[in-house]
Amino acid sequence: MELLIITAVSEFEKEIKLILKKSGVEAFSYMDVTGYKDLSDQPMETNWFASDIGEHRSVLFYVFVQKELLDKVMDSIDKLNHQQETKSKIHAAVIDVKKTSK
Repeated sequence: MELLIITAVSEFEKEIKLILKKSGVEAFSYMDVTGYKDLSDQPMETNWFASDIGEHRSVLFYVFVQKELLDKVMDSIDKLNHQQETKSKIHAAVIDVKKTSK
């Protein structure tokens, strides 16, 4: 079993839920979070927010997933990211779970 963590701007919430469902994931948890990016090194004309702090409405998903479903989820995320024309992408990380309790 693996722990899959997915973060993205909130506009991707529906797409992430659909990816999980189509990949065979039956249960997951998610929450709204505030994403942060330090924009102090960017020129002001390219900084939409015109400040040093870029905060964004984001979502955080965490899923305990069987290894056989993991490749489906990750491949779908990679495919969606590749199709996006925006700078913002879906980010995913996998942590190996050695032991669980039910």
